[in-house]
Amino acid sequence: MPAVENTIVICAGGACISAGEISVKESLESTLKEYALDEVVQVVETGCMGACDLGPIMVIYPEGIFYQKLNSENVKKIVEEHLLKGRVVKEFLYTGPAGEVKEKPQEELPFFKKQVKIATRNLGVVDPLSIEEYIARDGYFALTKVIKELSPDKVIEELKKSGLRGRGGAGFPTGLKWEFAKKAESNVKYVICNADEGDPGAFMDRAILEGDPHTVVEAMTIAAYTIGATKGFIYVRAEYPLAIERFSHALETAREYGFLGNNILGTDFSFDIEVRIGAGAFVCGEETALINSIEGKRGIPRVKPPYPAQKGLWNKPTLINNVETYANIPPIILHGGDWFSQFGVEGSRGTKVFALAGKVNNTGLVEVPMGITLRELIYEIGGGVPGGKKLKAVQTGGPSGGCIPEEYIDTPITYDTLKELGTIIGSGGMIVMDEDDCMVDVAKFFLEFTVEESCGQCTPCRDGTKRMLEILERITDGEGTEEDLEKLKELGEHIMKTSLCGLGQTAPQPVLSTMRYFWDEYEAHVKEKRCPAKKCKELTRIVIDKEKCVGCTACARVCPVDAISGSVRNPHEIDSEICTRCGSCLEVCRFGAISKVSP
Repeated sequence: MPAVENTIVICAGGACISAGEISVKESLESTLKEYALDEVVQVVETGCMGACDLGPIMVIYPEGIFYQKLNSENVKKIVEEHLLKGRVVKEFLYTGPAGEVKEKPQEELPFFKKQVKIATRNLGVVDPLSIEEYIARDGYFALTKVIKELSPDKVIEELKKSGLRGRGGAGFPTGLKWEFAKKAESNVKYVICNADEGDPGAFMDRAILEGDPHTVVEAMTIAAYTIGATKGFIYVRAEYPLAIERFSHALETAREYGFLGNNILGTDFSFDIEVRIGAGAFVCGEETALINSIEGKRGIPRVKPPYPAQKGLWNKPTLINNVETYANIPPIILHGGDWFSQFGVEGSRGTKVFALAGKVNNTGLVEVPMGITLRELIYEIGGGVPGGKKLKAVQTGGPSGGCIPEEYIDTPITYDTLKELGTIIGSGGMIVMDEDDCMVDVAKFFLEFTVEESCGQCTPCRDGTKRMLEILERITDGEGTEEDLEKLKELGEHIMKTSLCGLGQTAPQPVLSTMRYFWDEYEAHVKEKRCPAKKCKELTRIVIDKEKCVGCTACARVCPVDAISGSVRNPHEIDSEICTRCGSCLEVCRFGAISKVSP
């Protein structure tokens, strides 16, 4: 068989699949066969490469040339030009914000250059369905080292040295959590992987499970050996069918190779993992609610203490970490805790994976050292705010997080600095907002989510968040009062202090942080009955400039409620009483004649 001359890696993460990756792969394989290249060019599907808005993506090695936004026709041209004639096809290369074409290997592109990949080290590199490729990247070496060379206490010592903290939101020291579970006295213990990733826009855990499932299998097995468990569960939400499929395949092949099941690696250590599928309740991301769900009970949080490490699944000592936390374990074991702690800063060691979304040029999945500044993340990796707009705020930590204003753009991203600013790192969601976003409306959006997802068990969260939402709705409808602002703040502070679990304890943060930094916007909504960002429908209206309107009728044709009238080639008018302010007319007007105003 001829030697492979080129390897083409295609991103098969969720975003690229939805953008048409399957048809791109089929076209690539048929074109390679057509030109008799199928034996010298290897095609490999991998997990998420991170640059999700550029998909479908493929990288051609050995050069490492990165092609973006492909379709079946693009691929044919790349085969003909790049593979047959040795000419890079520039029209499909990465393009910067200013339109500059980057003919560089993938790792030198701005989006990837500052990243340090530990948890996501194999994403975009290995075939997630191939255990052989995982092993070739030092897979299961850490498990072998633990079983053959290290005692459980030594494993915990390395984790403590590393400074790794839980990447699921609370940031509890991982080594300490493992030590508590190990010291708990019981003849039955459990290991759980929390893959119930519910934050809107967050997909860090999903990407790891889809692109590198064996790293979680290996890490959970290491955890079981360390604390003395024989049974593990991974709790994955039903909305992640691809992650479930690939993780289940990893379990099967790990058992076949002796890395999972009975007498692992020929020793007397046995451990196995079972997949449990959640129904999508956000509160089941809370560890005790998740435990209840696995047990077949309603997914509601338990009172703590006792904590799961003492009394968890079926009242037995239970270790729970999320996917990203586990993904860091094998490299820490292989290279040592001191190696991991060289990344990041004091109190926040290692790297963190973020889902960068919103008003930023390069959206997607990024892994960076802790301590990197928001400016570096948004502008150097994310490529800045599109359309020449001004950055207004960054929302971190999902629905439980807060909003950081532009003035703190040079803040290092650490557990402590974000806490000081009234927000959290959380699981890694990061939404960038520009001058067109209304911060009162943003707070309302996140509170709507937490009200919907509250389990209803405790009064502060169940009723308090609803009252907060009612106040915000009055404010954005132009009916708010100064007394409402006082009530909103008082309610938020009370709910955070008295709620049973982390959902309620953090639900008011988007509201309180926006009130802290954008008080002038709240006052404008209440005192002046206007929305400075012109976002809140009840406080804005759409107008037509008769000097600019040419009577093209485009706006009238798309208006869903027939609020626009006028004849061809004559200025049109909008009936404000009928207009729903949907914005359809704004999108189709080519003459800048239509605009939003707020009194």
